[in-house]
Amino acid sequence: MTHTGNPFGQVLVALVTPMTADGEVDWPAVEKHIDDVINAGADGIVVTGTTGETSTLTDPEKLKLVEVGKDVAAGRAKIITGGGSNETAHAIELYKASEKAGADGIMIVTPYYNKPTQAGILTHFRLVADATDLPVILYDIPGRTGVPIKYETILRLAKHPNILAIKDAKGDFSEVSRVLNQTDLMYFSGDDANVLPHLAIGAAGLIGVTANVAAAPYRVIVDAVNRGDLKAATAAHQQLEPLVRAVMTHVPGTVSAKYILHGLGRISSPRVRLPLVGPEEWEAAAIEDELALVTGVDGADFSNFRPDRNAAAGGALPKVHGTTR
Repeated sequence: MTHTGNPFGQVLVALVTPMTADGEVDWPAVEKHIDDVINAGADGIVVTGTTGETSTLTDPEKLKLVEVGKDVAAGRAKIITGGGSNETAHAIELYKASEKAGADGIMIVTPYYNKPTQAGILTHFRLVADATDLPVILYDIPGRTGVPIKYETILRLAKHPNILAIKDAKGDFSEVSRVLNQTDLMYFSGDDANVLPHLAIGAAGLIGVTANVAAAPYRVIVDAVNRGDLKAATAAHQQLEPLVRAVMTHVPGTVSAKYILHGLGRISSPRVRLPLVGPEEWEAAAIEDELALVTGVDGADFSNFRPDRNAAAGGALPKVHGTTR
């Protein structure tokens, strides 16, 4: 399938999945949160990704997140389904179903736990991309999957007509530059601290966790880079730095983002599903210390921040467990 331009957007939010205190998906909160981040400037939403707790979502929940996202976005933002599976057959069926549910694109993570060879990675991505007409983003995050997508493999995958982009969480800027020079692939920054450096060397956009809390500054950064205004982009980047540190350095980004969003009154509960748990006392204190340094960030007014460490404590066991098949 031939795609022209960028079918994904530039400011993509790696969406958290709001849940109730007992760990069930809070669908009204999902709708509100998607609307909030779009109004703040996001033009793409990645549901059911790492930040969305894909590992503990059921397949029906994943498909409903696509459907709800499409309904709320109403054409204002692209809905990309993330996650996938480390079982190729399951990934194929899940992405086929996501396409039927209305997804605008798919993001395929490197198979995790199996630790396949590069030949296995190549085959996995090709077969999944063959199974859909949707545009594909590859997700390269060896810190979670155990294996990188090597340069030579990326070059081979770039020849597939449906594979249009990569979300990079390796932070190897020299490799990014090489791939951008050698292929037509778009790069999306998958590391909140490195969004501006990625954009500066030619990335198309970002898929960010911190954007759950404050999407507007990322819109500022992207728009400034688009018009060649490095000074404005750098100023927004520097303002965001303590918020990025609060979200990304003390506990998993999902946990901290929910903790912060709940403290801001934007979701009803900070609950995550086990084996994730809410921040311990010292972790919560570290997050709050970073937040005290945040000033002037559009959409992140912490003057009325009311964190609830008790509400965030522990993790939930949902009634229906996630399944690998």
